[in-house]
Amino acid sequence: MDILANLALGFDTAFTMTNLMYCLIGVFVGTAVGVLPGLGPIATISMLLPVTFGLEPTSALIMLAGIYYGAQYGGSTTAILVNLPGESSSVVTAIDGHQMARSGSAGRALATAALSSFFAGTVATILLALFAPPLAELALRFGPAEYFSLMVLGLVASVVLASGSLLNAVGMVLLGLLLGLVGTDVNSGAQRYTFEMPQLADGINFVIAAMGMFGIGEIIRNLEHDEGARSVLARKVSRLMLSKEDFKRIVAPVLRGTALGSALGILPGGGAMLASFAAYSIEKKVSPNAGEFGKGAIEGVAAPEAANNSGAQTSFIPMLTLGIPANPVMALMISAMIIQGIQPGPAVMTEQPALFWGLVVSMWFGNLFLVILNLPMIGLWVRMIAVPYHLLYPAILTFCAIGVFSLNNSEFDVWLLAIFGLLGYICAKLGAEPAPMLLGYIIGPMMEEYMRRALLLSRGDPMVFVERPISAAMLALALAAMAVVLLPALKKKREQAFQTE
Repeated sequence: MDILANLALGFDTAFTMTNLMYCLIGVFVGTAVGVLPGLGPIATISMLLPVTFGLEPTSALIMLAGIYYGAQYGGSTTAILVNLPGESSSVVTAIDGHQMARSGSAGRALATAALSSFFAGTVATILLALFAPPLAELALRFGPAEYFSLMVLGLVASVVLASGSLLNAVGMVLLGLLLGLVGTDVNSGAQRYTFEMPQLADGINFVIAAMGMFGIGEIIRNLEHDEGARSVLARKVSRLMLSKEDFKRIVAPVLRGTALGSALGILPGGGAMLASFAAYSIEKKVSPNAGEFGKGAIEGVAAPEAANNSGAQTSFIPMLTLGIPANPVMALMISAMIIQGIQPGPAVMTEQPALFWGLVVSMWFGNLFLVILNLPMIGLWVRMIAVPYHLLYPAILTFCAIGVFSLNNSEFDVWLLAIFGLLGYICAKLGAEPAPMLLGYIIGPMMEEYMRRALLLSRGDPMVFVERPISAAMLALALAAMAVVLLPALKKKREQAFQTE
């Protein structure tokens, strides 16, 4: 079978000392940034993109991918021990996980999170191996009209799945589309929205925007909080093994969370985060121990952790097969591929099979490394959590500034980073999630290019987007999604989906 031959190729690629080392580095760094509040995978990957210039493409992508799904593991550690989620997708884990820790069951909670995450990550890796090839074959039949409609559907999905106000999400997407227009028009050579600044002739670097919105903006927001509010459970974490009763209680929640996360992770926007919230809500309704939720229910840790980890890994499917990012981290992964001279899209699987399958197989090794890292090294993560934030944030700011300056050796980029940091802080205060803006920013120029190609081929006839069946179907889905989510009953359900109580 082709799938077995492809997995064998992936195993040969991933199971080398070099790639295993970069996989281990990636998941270790990912766990660390997940543990430390205020420094997430987006800012970290942004800072490390310049480092990947000198690496082999496969090693670079394996390391960056490890940072992303490793951060999902690390976020649960702070959620359980400190009641301060390192990642947004671990918010609901803190509800019952921290209550378990307070009652002396921190070890059980951490073991549940680690094992649930490992199972979900393994299943998601299998799904990626099974469904990516047929999806890539289908994508090879797409023309410019189909790609344009697919990107419209992606942006609409990012609005529908964004937490908070729909109006805010739409506004952030439009802001991202406008920022994507800055620079030189490919067809005419004219400069657009550069305000006669030569530094903007090549557009705004996505790394700067991502690092500013998620890194600097989060630092400013965290400085508002009192450090004394962080009370680390420094008592020794014991009993990392689960009992038979614990296993019986978590099997069904883990399976439901894995299925839900795998499906929602593919969708653009906040799929993985929505999956963890939705998984928790479902468990509260179907669990025979519903009365324990909020007081230390082990199901309340197992389901969301399985959901966010499976969602994180299935989000690679649209990025690897279609060249379309499901979230800002996948947009950074696309940037890393472009840096390495690889054009993202369905051709990657045929032109770079070792890279594609090596990355897929490395995810299984990465999940195995994470179980080994997370349980025996709890003491190290506890010490890291205890680092005073006033010592941590200057180091983060320094690394951000160095990383941005190294892109073009330009002071202007550092000032731009500061502006985006301020914008990220303002968005946080207004309750506007920055993810739709960054998706609009990365998808906007691609969408414009495919729209122009489609119109050129059709000699300016806009009906080409509705005359082609696949294109028309995706546009209809986009319209239906927006229309349905605006219905009062469903709008209320959408808002409740992101609430923990």
